[in-house]
Amino acid sequence: MDSLRLPHEHGESDQVKELIEQLSEIDKYQAIAEIFKHLDDANRIRIFYLLCNCEECVINISAILGISSPAASHHLRLLKDRQLIVSRRSGKEVYYKASDTEESLLLQKLLRITFENILSESDH
Repeated sequence: MDSLRLPHEHGESDQVKELIEQLSEIDKYQAIAEIFKHLDDANRIRIFYLLCNCEECVINISAILGISSPAASHHLRLLKDRQLIVSRRSGKEVYYKASDTEESLLLQKLLRITFENILSESDH
């Protein structure tokens, strides 16, 4: 990256060189985009938020959100594939909840902060 010359130098060349090096690691940014891609649907976010706060089965999830069971199952599969949620079987019923992975915990925190900010903005 030493060969890159910026049109305007602002006196922070070491910091800029480090940032340029980090930005060139496209695979890392693609991995982050993949995580967020799995949350690009309002119902999926609603399901994830629900499962951050309780454990639930598909039929209850679909009833709570007012969506069909196949739609709920589709969203659950995508969240589970990304390891944002986990499941357990009890008899014929499968229960889902948010996982304890680093990605899931980070997204849970992001949701909490976002909701807190939305609530505080509505108070003003």
